[in-house]
Order: sequence, then structure tokens, then C-alpha cells
Amino acid sequence: MKKKLPLSFYNPVTLTGASLAALSFGLILFLMLLQALSPEPKPYMGIIAFVLLPAFLLVGLGIAAVGIYKEHRKSITGKRIERKFPLLDLNEPKHRRAFILFAAITILLLLFSAFGSYQAYEYTDSDEFCGTICHSVMNPEYTAYKNSPHARVGCVNCHIGSGAEWYVRSKFSGAYQVYSVLFNKYSRPIPTPISNLRPAQETCEQCHWPKNFFSEKKVVFNSYLSDSVNTKSTLTMLLKIGGGNSELGTSAGIHWHMNIANKVLYYPLDESRQTIPWVKIISNETGKEEIYKIKGFDASKLNPDSIRTMDCIDCHNRPTHIYRDPYSLVDNLMAVGRIDNKLPYIRSIAVESMESQYTRKDIALDSIKIKIADFYSSNYPYLAEKEKDKIDTAIRQIQNVYSLNYFPEMRVNWKYFPNNIGHLYSPGCFRCHDGQHYSDSGKVISKDCNICHTILAQQIDDEPLKLSLNGVNYTHPVDIGNSWKEENCDNCHSGK
Repeated sequence: MKKKLPLSFYNPVTLTGASLAALSFGLILFLMLLQALSPEPKPYMGIIAFVLLPAFLLVGLGIAAVGIYKEHRKSITGKRIERKFPLLDLNEPKHRRAFILFAAITILLLLFSAFGSYQAYEYTDSDEFCGTICHSVMNPEYTAYKNSPHARVGCVNCHIGSGAEWYVRSKFSGAYQVYSVLFNKYSRPIPTPISNLRPAQETCEQCHWPKNFFSEKKVVFNSYLSDSVNTKSTLTMLLKIGGGNSELGTSAGIHWHMNIANKVLYYPLDESRQTIPWVKIISNETGKEEIYKIKGFDASKLNPDSIRTMDCIDCHNRPTHIYRDPYSLVDNLMAVGRIDNKLPYIRSIAVESMESQYTRKDIALDSIKIKIADFYSSNYPYLAEKEKDKIDTAIRQIQNVYSLNYFPEMRVNWKYFPNNIGHLYSPGCFRCHDGQHYSDSGKVISKDCNICHTILAQQIDDEPLKLSLNGVNYTHPVDIGNSWKEENCDNCHSGK
């Protein structure tokens, strides 16, 4: 039989490389077809089809080239060995049976390989893979994710999204993370925010549309004091969540920041972005710039590479992996009746038991039970016996919220992950809206409460209800004079 290729192509090394390249190319075509027929883009399919398999294809071509080169060198020195393919005669029963068996096995192997590859890809695209198998160190994040508002949104949809560029970026940035996990070099807790996270406009805004946020949203906050009677305070307010399209309502509100009419840039001093001494606002219509900075900040030392354009996650920095503070957790449980607010000091002892330092979760859960039970048996022995069921229920509820929000093995809790929504337990809004950022023209970024919300009603314990559609003046549940006006809330409430 006449050979259509040069003789140097016909050697075991070249044929092995060519087979590997051909198989890789076939799988690339197969995955591209699946991607085209899939109703939604699949991030990990792109990684396999456009990153991993092309690498194998190049390796196969490289092996083939090495075989050709070696065979060519042998022909120059006269050492080439003439190779012949085995003769196959389908008229021979033995040859025919062997061929049919080989062909059948090959076809089945290819089918199972294709099916297995797709199943493997599907699993690597799953939330379980992200949270438990490949990234077991991410257990706190996975637990918080499952109990978050975005629990039905796949991990890869936010952390990678669509498009081959970000597939490659995410995997290259994850190379060191793999090394860290394998050799136990990772930080405890995992530091945030993620510096190379995809811009929110390319992920969050595929579902959320800030331009069409308008009007106000009514919210009610129930809180309790850490006194013997767990004094209750109720606050009803309207959150001004607008700021988008003026045709749909007022264009003033919280989402004014979302670069719709103005572009907002800021310079953080720390990696956690909790200290912001410099802010620039650029009008998208006129191009006019206004710079605000705190007194004493030397703008000449500002690193231009660290300036960020404000987007969703600068306020919604814990949209999914939320570690809630113990105060609001216990307040919510008491407000809905899962913890009896008639148990004396239950709010205080519940928070104290969760905030104690523990080394392992199992030790923490046992200690919470012992501390609360001992508190009532020592201080309220009659109540400990009479209301045992209510105390036991409170213990179970507290243990449950601890399990979802505290991870002592990884040193994870709410204090390490400040939530920038609001300003009670972390600086949040007051990072900029602290009344300390001035422009050269004398303008100031206001700290006025009514910029973002209007308090409709407030009631503290059995005191008369304060109610007004025009807004009422806030009263601190504990009389601390005017300190609450002069200090940021988190200075007292952050647990520092």
C-alpha cells in the first residue's frame, strides 16, 4: 500500500502523539456542540473545552513532532527500521472476529468516555464540588451560602460568570489556592474582599437592575436590651432605595451611588476597604469632578492603582457569604417567639455564650448549653425547673444559629467579615458618610440620617408610640446623651 505521508511519520511515538491530539480535538468538538445546545453558558465546560483539552492537543502534537524528528535523524544515519502495519484480511474469520470485537470495544469506550467526561464536567460545575470536595477549606463560606438569599444561584455564576476570559483568570488565580490547601498554607480566616472578583455589572446586574430601583421600602427592626426584662425597642422606617431612573420615581436615594448619573471612585487605605479617606465624584453628563477627603490626608501619596470604581459589592459586600452578628440573631429569634423574651437576661446570656472564645465547634455547642443552663440553675433555680422546656428550646435555637455563623476551626465569625450594609455593627455607610469628608469648595459628604431613610415610628418598651409620616427624631434606647450623634454606631456595637 502506498504511504501518503513521509516515512518519518510512521513510528510508534508519532502515532501515539497523533492519536492523543486527534482524541483531544474530537472531545473539543463534542464539548463545543454541547455548549452550543445548552440553554445556559457553562463556565467549567469552557475551561475544559478551551483550556485543558487544547493543552492535551498541543502535547499530542509535540509528541508526534518528537517522533518525526527522531525518525528523521535515524534515516540520516542509516539506522531507520522499516516498519509495517499488521495485515488485516476480513475474509479470514479470525481477523474478522478480532476486528469486530476491537471496533465494538472502541466505540463503547468512546461513548462511555464522552458520557463520563460530561458527567465529570457537570459535577465540577456544581455547588457541592465548590463547597465540599475541591475546596473543603471553604466550609464556612459554603454553609453561609446555603443559608443566604442567593442559595439557588450557582457559585460559578457569580465567581466566574460567562466568557472564556474569566474562566482562565479564575483558574490561574486559583493555582496558588490549590497549593495552599494541599500544603496547609491557607489563612484562617480566608481574607476578604477578593481582589480579582469579576465586576458586579457583569454578574449581579444580570438579575438586578439598579437603574430601575425607585421609591422606598418599609422595614421594621425589633431589638432588645441586655437587661433583666429584655426591654424591647421597635423601629419602623422607610429605606430610600431609589437613585435610578427619574421617570419611574425619585432619582434620589441609596442607589444614586451606582454610577448611573455620576461615577463614584474611592481610595481605601486598607485591604478590607473599611477606611476611605478620599472620594471622587464625576458627573456623567457634564464631566465635572468633585474630590472629597478627610482633613490631614495627603492626596499626593495616593496610589492610583488602588483607586476603585464603586459598584454593588462595595456596599453589598456580603450578598451571599453572610456571617451574622449575635445581637441581631438573638433579637430576631426573640421577636418571632423562638426564644421566650420573658426569660430574664436571656438576650444577654445568649450573646455572651456565643461570643466566648472556642477552639472547636463541638466544644462550643456543649459550652453554650452548659453556660445557659448553669446561669438559670444558679440564679433562678425555681425558673430553671418550671420553665425548663423554654430554656431548652432557647439553647437549641442558640446552638443552631451558632452552627450557621461561627466556625472556630477557621477563626470565622462576624467580626472578621464586616457587613457594609447599614452602619450599626461595622462602619458601613459611615466609611464615607461620616461628616468628615470635605471638598476644596467646602462641601461635605453628609451624615444626615434622612439621606437614606425616614423613621416613621419608634417605641421603646411601654413608652408612648412616636409616629409621624413626616418622620420622627430618633431616640437611643439607652440614655447616653448626644454621644450617639457624635460617635459612629459601630464604635460601641461592633464588639471590639
